[in-house]
Amino acid sequence: MKDLSMFRSFPHAPFNKFFCKIDRKNRLVHLRTNCLSLLFSLVFLDAPPASAFTAENADTMMDAYNKAFYEQTGSGAHYKETQTKGVSYFWSQAEEIEGMLDAYERTWTPDYKNKVVKLLRGFIETNGEHWNNNKFNDDCMWACIAFSRAYLDTGISSFKLTAKSNFDMVYSRGWDDTLGGGLWWTTEDTGKNACVNGPGSIAAYLLYLSTGDSAYLTKATEMYDWEKAHLFNPSNGQVYDSINPKGNLNTWSSTYNQGTFVGAANYLGHTQDATLATDFTMNKMGDASSGQYRILPAYGIKKNNDGNDGTFSSDGNNSGFNSIGLRWIAKFMKDNSLENSYLKWLQANANAAWNSRRSTDNLSWCNWPQPTPVEHIFHSWDCASSVVALQVVPPDQTESSDPSAPAEQPAFTNQPAVTNQILPTDQAAPTNSDTK
Repeated sequence: MKDLSMFRSFPHAPFNKFFCKIDRKNRLVHLRTNCLSLLFSLVFLDAPPASAFTAENADTMMDAYNKAFYEQTGSGAHYKETQTKGVSYFWSQAEEIEGMLDAYERTWTPDYKNKVVKLLRGFIETNGEHWNNNKFNDDCMWACIAFSRAYLDTGISSFKLTAKSNFDMVYSRGWDDTLGGGLWWTTEDTGKNACVNGPGSIAAYLLYLSTGDSAYLTKATEMYDWEKAHLFNPSNGQVYDSINPKGNLNTWSSTYNQGTFVGAANYLGHTQDATLATDFTMNKMGDASSGQYRILPAYGIKKNNDGNDGTFSSDGNNSGFNSIGLRWIAKFMKDNSLENSYLKWLQANANAAWNSRRSTDNLSWCNWPQPTPVEHIFHSWDCASSVVALQVVPPDQTESSDPSAPAEQPAFTNQPAVTNQILPTDQAAPTNSDTK
């Protein structure tokens, strides 16, 4: 790859202004400079013209992602680790399946439903039905969320049973009275983290919806109350990362922990807490230099060799954090009709994701609003946040709904806080599945 690091540090307008100051008296050089900048944009950056995304663009982004990473395997399927090889790891695979669920819930198209089913079957083929060999309790909770959502969307009872048995296993080994309650992050009991208690509360609530068993509502409430008491700053809405057995806090915050706290608060009717956490994410996290609204921070991507050779690498674990934050914050906004407060900010991020894509394959990485490098081979998790952004954030131009969509949507997408739940009935399976 060519060394583009110097050029990438300048947005196009300041780039032109900088060179025009040098040769202000020489119109020919001025013209050549503008042409050079245009050629640079078209050939090297491969960035399409900026525009506000549409529902059709959301389809394009999802379909491009599936073309690059979705791989069918017998009766199942999986997302590859990279564009060229492998299988995405346990927790990122579960989250990528959630991205496919986001697309299905946006469109209710049979193709997307079929892919959801195949991906979950593939997940079981790869990881088994019982996940007690995975020491990361948060990994298991992410997968429980995916399976529970899929049950609520499809009525396939085996998905509910998989979510229930593995949630019960994690809760049994992970919850104790140390530090007043809460789930341990791993079986090594090194800390109690937001990345397991937030998703754990959500997973428990979804099981309450799936089973009607109020014991899961109690567990959802207990995990949320513990996280709020120990890892939430009520003065500003910040969600802290973790607390160790000695009671020492790690006060680092991230968009995925902010998002799951918002998601759990929303389900349990704690609107004020969810608002505080969302406001912190919107007003304190990310880059405000590119426009009126902050663009969420990039995770997991770094420049190689101090950025001098124009290449990048990914840790393969953190780069999809924003997908989780956006999913739950967008749901909170829509459930509570808070578009006036949050929609423009969410759209600014989704537009940044869309406009960062490369035109060769419509893949968009997680380092918004920088253009996606042309020649880089990406992890699937590197591109997941862009896909999810366009699935969960309403576009600037709202199009008419799909006439083939069901009259009553499944339970995940539009639920009251606690009461008056309508639980779906089981249907026969179709013939066609953190920082570590």
